[in-house]
Amino acid sequence: MPFPQRRLRRLRRTPALRRLVAETRLTVDDLVAPLFVREGIDEPQPIVSLPGVVQHTRVSLVEEVLRLRGLGISGIILFGVPTKKDAVGSEAWNPDGVVQVALRDCRDAVGDEMVVMADLCVDEYTDHGHCGIVGADGDVDNDATLELYSHIALAQAEAGADVIAPSGMMDGQVAAIRAALDGGGHEHLPILAYSAKYASGLYGPFRDAVDVTIAGGGNRKGYQQDWHNAREALEEIRFDLAEGADMIMVKPAVTYLDVITAARAITDVPIAAYHVSGEYAMVKAAAANGWIDGEVVALEQLTAVKRAGADMILTYFAGEMAETLS
Repeated sequence: MPFPQRRLRRLRRTPALRRLVAETRLTVDDLVAPLFVREGIDEPQPIVSLPGVVQHTRVSLVEEVLRLRGLGISGIILFGVPTKKDAVGSEAWNPDGVVQVALRDCRDAVGDEMVVMADLCVDEYTDHGHCGIVGADGDVDNDATLELYSHIALAQAEAGADVIAPSGMMDGQVAAIRAALDGGGHEHLPILAYSAKYASGLYGPFRDAVDVTIAGGGNRKGYQQDWHNAREALEEIRFDLAEGADMIMVKPAVTYLDVITAARAITDVPIAAYHVSGEYAMVKAAAANGWIDGEVVALEQLTAVKRAGADMILTYFAGEMAETLS
């Protein structure tokens, strides 16, 4: 008696058949490249814990953006590393600050051919490494921080950002930013809210990339998501949507596929997922030791993220994957 499941195996017989019946397709249009730009350097600086990723100069940043455009990548997101840090992260909204200058450079280089996003937070700009103003009690002052976020949103908008992406996980951040953008004549700019950003152990290489150390050995567990919880993440997403978010994000990606899928079930807005620095670094480290085929695993992971329901994926593999997928 033939096995009824044999019909499934028949469709796996050749690469062409597998492509023909593939349920999920990862394309270059799904990828957003995170890029770092640093003040005060003359040459790109390698990031040891992120092999293949660098802190860019203004010049090398534009060169990389043009390269990514040539590969067909539709979007980038910028993170700045300033030379000056202070208690409130004032360089984050300085019109001549590192990200605002980089936004103008990228806009001049690619016009509307790429979506140029900017991460909106102050952790890279503060001397304590938190995502907002720290009060006398040592906790982040949520409401005081919202005013800073409004300043940053306007500075990024005026520098040419296509999308404003607040990542600080402050309550009310989307409403405050939407009001600031609308009041400043930027009603057309969408907000990509980091709505379900977990207090993950996978951010270490990113903190190396932006020179961030949280003062006193602290952490962000008081305002970022608890990684034990999924239903709580959906509440955060609902709040951000109610405040006017145009898109939402889940971060990290592979460790939170269940959250991506659950988010897809409750909203039809575009969902982004951030395949974060630790997820990238683990693949690179295992591949460097010959334990896995890094390219295959990267492709498998990113396809899984899309299969879970993400519409776009922020990943340090963007350039490599664009070459693979072309």
